[in-house]
Amino acid sequence: MSETIFSKIIEGSIPSKKVFENERIYAFHDIQPAAPVHVLIVPKKPIPSLNEIEQEDLAVIGEIHQVAVQLAQELGIAESGYRVINNCGSDGGQTVSHLHFHLLGGAKLGALTGISGSHE
Repeated sequence: MSETIFSKIIEGSIPSKKVFENERIYAFHDIQPAAPVHVLIVPKKPIPSLNEIEQEDLAVIGEIHQVAVQLAQELGIAESGYRVINNCGSDGGQTVSHLHFHLLGGAKLGALTGISGSHE
């Protein structure tokens, strides 16, 4: 897999506002937030998308969800509610080929899905 913006953020060559890090996961505030709280949770292993998850990756995927719950509590959105989203592939809205999950909250969130005008 080629280097991505997320691999550069994880290695520290691009600055980020980190909220969590351990040996397997890195989480940071999105620079173009779609909600008052918008954190990206990224495995350090460069997995291109949800489609490329292998059996050995399942533990880190579960851990990412535990981190999402922990961060929702720490960031004050656990009680009011939040979303955890993964975009997979171009039609799913994935723009970076490095698996990542969006933690969104801090306000009443809008519609979950939308279909482009070309599908009407």
